[in-house]
Amino acid sequence: MKRALALVERDMRKFRRSPALLFSSLVMPLLQLIILGNAFGGNIKNVVMGVVNLDRGPQSVDVLERVRAVGANARTFLPTDYDDQGAALNDLRKGMLGAVLIIPQHYSRDLLEQHQPHLALVTDNTDRSVAGAVGSQMSDLVASINAPQVPPREPQQAKLDVVEVYPYIEYMKYLLPGSVALAVFLTAMIGGGLLFIDDKARGLHEGYMVTPITKWEMILGFNLSGVIKAMLAGGTVLVLGSMVAGIPNFFQPVRLLELALMLALTSTALIGLMFFIMARISDPLVPRALFGVLNTLLFFPSGAIYPIAGFPKWLRLMSNCDPFTYAVHGFRTLLLKDVGITAITNDIFALALTSALVLAGATLLFRRTL
Repeated sequence: MKRALALVERDMRKFRRSPALLFSSLVMPLLQLIILGNAFGGNIKNVVMGVVNLDRGPQSVDVLERVRAVGANARTFLPTDYDDQGAALNDLRKGMLGAVLIIPQHYSRDLLEQHQPHLALVTDNTDRSVAGAVGSQMSDLVASINAPQVPPREPQQAKLDVVEVYPYIEYMKYLLPGSVALAVFLTAMIGGGLLFIDDKARGLHEGYMVTPITKWEMILGFNLSGVIKAMLAGGTVLVLGSMVAGIPNFFQPVRLLELALMLALTSTALIGLMFFIMARISDPLVPRALFGVLNTLLFFPSGAIYPIAGFPKWLRLMSNCDPFTYAVHGFRTLLLKDVGITAITNDIFALALTSALVLAGATLLFRRTL
């Protein structure tokens, strides 16, 4: 029994001396509760909605006031005025807007003459949660227009026509961009971070130390091999997942080049992030404890499963700093909207900046010693 207790004491000392394992055991459940509890099922808010007023009459002003009241109170959507209907629809396709409300010409005249004018709501149905929330709020708004204090004998005067800008999007298609980014991330963890630490623990890095190779060349070599593996894994999931989900026109050459660029940037950013984190770590148990935390901190706040518009403010700020967010948005835009590379310039810039920062940081932190 004494020998068994000695083993117990040794393991407990090792556990106490490993802050990462202690953090994972004690803090990880609470962290998952806070992030996952806020990343699913929240009320959709702050969806940017373009408003095109082609009427300019007094009744259309009433509609605008009601829309702005929703933006100021419930904040389901935030209205933005557009003079050109084509420009608004183009921004909707690029993902800059979540919906477009069009007030047609002669709306005021038709409403006063009880000709039942139709308001048009064009939604980005690649995200059905956002489209449903905006459509429901606008239906309530139109109902309030048709409910005066003294109900008239005439039928309702205004109607809302909801138009989806894309064909029906199944949830499998919605999840596909996140699955591709997750495949890259898992390869970065296993084929990048874990392999790097295991090689160091086995003494394989000792052979590098007796060569004239610089630490920048070592970091570059490790990252390039990791990027190649991540692109192979992500590309396999991308092609097979697109075929299973039924992504239309997937094999167009220009589209494949755009997706390859996003895949390369995502792989470089996430592999570089792994080496930045692992640069000063030698204990092989630490990365295994950290990867569960990183999965929660990076994947779930990215909007891969539930729209960011449903997050609380602090979690939206967190998602803005998450490279996963830009990878998911870029893949979703290219796969589901097929609008070209100009719609993902912000995602490209964010991933390129992340790659440069983490590679520079990993080079500075890496020590060419055992």
